[in-house]
Amino acid sequence: MRGIPIADGAIGATAEGVNEVVDRVVVLTGIHIHYRIGLPPGADREKVDRALATHVAKCPTAQTLKGAVKVTWNAEMSS
Repeated sequence: MRGIPIADGAIGATAEGVNEVVDRVVVLTGIHIHYRIGLPPGADREKVDRALATHVAKCPTAQTLKGAVKVTWNAEMSS
């Protein structure tokens, strides 16, 4: 992540879909991703925040769903 060495298993994520009924059809309208990131001691938090800020713009899945499904996220970080 932006030149910060992250240990194996130090990044995890869960995703939750939001379904709504549109014209009597159940449609996926949103996806929320919750990241868990274990940062090494002394990691540059500013670099991590910048990487996360560009998440949706650089995520292939989010770009594929753009305009049809709203993608949101949050992150929980620990050292």
